[in-house]
Amino acid sequence: MPRLNPAIPLTPEGFQELCGVSDDDLGRLRAYVALLKKWQAKTNLVSNDSLGDVWRRHVLDSAQLAPLLGAEIKTIADIGTGAGFPGMVLAIIGAAEEVHLIESNERKCAFLREVNRATEAGAIIHNNRVENLQGILVDRVVSRAVASLEKLLQYANPVLKKGGQCLLLKGKKWREELTEAQKKWIINESTVQSLSDPSGMILKLKEIRSRDDS
Repeated sequence: MPRLNPAIPLTPEGFQELCGVSDDDLGRLRAYVALLKKWQAKTNLVSNDSLGDVWRRHVLDSAQLAPLLGAEIKTIADIGTGAGFPGMVLAIIGAAEEVHLIESNERKCAFLREVNRATEAGAIIHNNRVENLQGILVDRVVSRAVASLEKLLQYANPVLKKGGQCLLLKGKKWREELTEAQKKWIINESTVQSLSDPSGMILKLKEIRSRDDS
């Protein structure tokens, strides 16, 4: 994919050209964005200044994970999904058979339920903290702007299947977070430059285990 100029807002058509989503999926994503803007007027779901470039800052930021997930995966959990990024986008474009959205804020979950109905995304919404959930095991954990990497691994480890992986969207301090996390976790990591954020990185983590268990 080409590198984007963050000074120029991305259009829905530009997003479709970059990601190759179908017209039907683009229509569902448009409905999602419309609901986001409607709810943002009364509920703080995302930063107000990000709405001016919502297709890059939120939709593309989420959708860029899809080709990195792996063709064989069936289940995803998005920890601390907030307004549904990246998990709801991945559910709408059919990136996995089963997408769990985990969010403790009831108001945000109400928004997610409305988006789920309007887009027929089929996501499974959990109004709970991840550490209180039971019975969920997934192939991939995704997350964005929720907690430090060390804390995210603590949350993710109990819900990851054996051989599972994490795909985490991180900002410019990703390297420091990785160094800190490696004090407590053994990780096989690789990185992919974020398409939506020139200073961001996608961390692809596998073979994750606590140093206390080794």
